[in-house]
Amino acid sequence: MDQSPGVPHHGCLSPEATLREIQINLLECKVCFEAFNSQQRERRPQNLSCGHVLCLECITGLSHALPRKLECPFCRQLCSVDTISHCQVLSDLQELLLSPKPSSSSAPPHRAKGGFILETSLHLRATFGGWGTLINPTRIAVLGSAGGVVVVHDGENRVVVFNQQGRKLHSFGERGTGNGNICYPVDVAVSPTGHVIVTDAGDKAVKVFTSRGLHKVTIKDCFQLPWGVDTDSGGQILVSDIQVGTLFRIKVDFNHGGILEIQTVIANLQCPKAVAHCRKTGNTAVMEHPREKHQNRKLKVFTKDFHLLYQMDSFILTLQSSFRLNISNVAFSSDGDVVVSDSDQGLICSLGNLQNNLVLTPLVGDHLIRPAGLVLLENSIIIVDGGDHTVKIYSTKPDA
Repeated sequence: MDQSPGVPHHGCLSPEATLREIQINLLECKVCFEAFNSQQRERRPQNLSCGHVLCLECITGLSHALPRKLECPFCRQLCSVDTISHCQVLSDLQELLLSPKPSSSSAPPHRAKGGFILETSLHLRATFGGWGTLINPTRIAVLGSAGGVVVVHDGENRVVVFNQQGRKLHSFGERGTGNGNICYPVDVAVSPTGHVIVTDAGDKAVKVFTSRGLHKVTIKDCFQLPWGVDTDSGGQILVSDIQVGTLFRIKVDFNHGGILEIQTVIANLQCPKAVAHCRKTGNTAVMEHPREKHQNRKLKVFTKDFHLLYQMDSFILTLQSSFRLNISNVAFSSDGDVVVSDSDQGLICSLGNLQNNLVLTPLVGDHLIRPAGLVLLENSIIIVDGGDHTVKIYSTKPDA
């Protein structure tokens, strides 16, 4: 059986924390997030031919009557419904571990003390989306002063735009490989002019749309596997390529849909999956996810001229705190503080201004399952949670 999607590789955890990780990451279906139950037919864990495990109800819902096949929501492999089998290992494990859920007292403290946050904690203000409205969302961006929330996901229309009250405004980017289509969206950014930029790993391209979904330009050929994306204050697009380990800077004529210049600004990166640009300092952060399991994820921050300013990895961050932190994504606050997410623990932390001193401060942890992307506003953080397919807005005040 393949490892379930997103199962974290922790070091030394307490027995209670280990049990919690098993319950969250192994003993529930990662599509509907219902616990597996061998006594209920629709909740029984079933092996797909690719090795991933879903409950029978989700397999039935995702499959086509003819030709009785479904696309695995995690690895995209086409699997036959006729070859599924009961996952006895998970059923046995569930029986072995049937016990009350461990206390959450061992969880890391979720407090904020400084940086761009003015109070001691962030409160969940709004949640919207959910399975069906959003399907396996991967990243999020915000449309300028209007504050429209842009999410890329695995739905039929790959880009969905909401207002901050959660009302769906429109969607675009129909599934496909054409210029106006999106095959497999990975990341999304919004330019200062309000254009939406999507990295399409399935089509090995970067695609630019207006905020209403009108396709402007597709950038291909120079990429092997584009992944992370952001824009600088001048509107130039920053794109990482995880296959060749580079960061590109691309100048585009957004009005006429032309490509003006493509530069390789950073090379020799190890699987750079996340990119963030700080509008205040001009610095660019890149998150490396090495393919070798024994290597830690690494955060690198570069100056506006793309000289390495500082770097650190998950191991160093763990030494600086009372809990293990496995960084997965990065963003900047309006003050220039570096903020990272840990998708394994469902945690958002500020690292402060790393040029002065590392100050690790947990900001958000409550009600988060698997943060996939985050955007920082003046007094709030908007997070897309791949764990329950929602968008969550946290602010310094519950009624802000």
